[in-house]
Amino acid sequence: MKVVLEKVFPLAATADSAWQLMQDIEAVAGCMPGAKITERVDATHYKGTITVRLGPATMSFKGDIEVLDLDRASRRLHLTGKGADASGTSAASMDLVAAVRATGESCELTGKSEVTMSGKAASLGGRLMGPVSEQMLRQFVANFAARLPAVQAQQTALPGGAAQPQTQPPAATPDTAAPPSELNGLALAWAVVRDWLRGIFSRKTA
Repeated sequence: MKVVLEKVFPLAATADSAWQLMQDIEAVAGCMPGAKITERVDATHYKGTITVRLGPATMSFKGDIEVLDLDRASRRLHLTGKGADASGTSAASMDLVAAVRATGESCELTGKSEVTMSGKAASLGGRLMGPVSEQMLRQFVANFAARLPAVQAQQTALPGGAAQPQTQPPAATPDTAAPPSELNGLALAWAVVRDWLRGIFSRKTA
């Protein structure tokens, strides 16, 4: 089962700040609920895990991430990931292209992702896979945006405000909530149903 998503999200930050954060692969992975980088093999290869809870069942995927392209001129990131659960009954892969586009003093985060799931994970997701994937993307962008103030503050403190490559994710602040330790599938499903109900009632009252 494959889902393709292509979205644009506005960010209340400069393009330089967003791009600086995007180059920190560990920090970017940390913005995805339930995801974690466990090992940096080299500059373009990583190992990681993602945990998904669907009611009483918990599925943990282990896999590899490869950065195929990191184009500073166009502020564009292209990476792929693939993994399987411990039982070998489920597998998933992802191809992601993300870019930062300046819009005056702020910017936009554009992204296109292709997610493919097979086995038990695909049968559990069923028709909800598309909407749930979109909710995951929204959570990711919210966590990404929450890290940006710390990046901008770091840039402001540097001479001339020059952007420097990050070696560690920005430190958490009271306004920067940590992402959930695992991805709650039921909570995402409820968010999908909630949005669907809002759509119905808005059409009725229009």
